[in-house]
Parts: sequence; C-alpha cells; structure tokens
Amino acid sequence: MTDTDDTPALSEAELAALHEAELGVEWMRRAHGSLVEVHHATGHAMDHLHEAEATLREHGHTELADQLRDELLPSGAIEDRWTYDLLETFESGILADVTDYERLVREQLADGRRHLTERRQEREWKRRAGE
Repeated sequence: MTDTDDTPALSEAELAALHEAELGVEWMRRAHGSLVEVHHATGHAMDHLHEAEATLREHGHTELADQLRDELLPSGAIEDRWTYDLLETFESGILADVTDYERLVREQLADGRRHLTERRQEREWKRRAGE
C-alpha cells in the first residue's frame, strides 16, 4: 500500500497487524479505566462503611462497629490486596508492556505513525464525497 500523505508502504497483512496492536492498546486502556472505576467505587463503599462504624459505635452497637473496624475495613478487595495495589500492578505490568509493544510495532512498521487504517479510511471517504 502506498499512501499519498507520506505514510510508509505496508502490505495489507502488516497494516492489519498494526491495526490489531493499536486496538489491543485501546482495549487495554478501557480495561484500565474500568479498574479505576472499581478503585473509586470500592473507596466510596469503604467510606460509607467507615461512617456506619462510627454511627453504630455512637449508638451502642459496639460489636457490629468492631466487626467493621477489625474485619471489613482493613481487608483487601481481592485477598489482601487493596484496589490501589491492583491498579498500580496493572499499570506497571500488562498496560505498560502492551503499550511498549505496540509502540515498537508502530516504530518498526510505520515509522511511528498511528492510526494508518483510520487515515486510509478517512482519505477514502473524503475522496468518495468529492466525486
């Protein structure tokens, strides 16, 4: 494929592979956003439980308040891991690795250019509109 806007010449297979790598990063970023949402929602839930502990204690329900304080509030969301830890692990692990890999593919195949498939589609649709 040769483009008129100085994009590198790529075979259809190379273009498809590059596009799939870009989509992989985009979906990984969406997963990251979902983890951020889980992190925030869990934090808000824990804040409400903390308030419940104080109110229960204030009204003489010490056993229930102690259960919140000792068992639920300090516990992790998944095993002993809190959501910030899960988020940080995701960011420094798979998200960073996939992003770095996509950048490498893009640099080697497309001189670092992004969204070649979309650029080609945009040019084609604009060309068709001009007919």
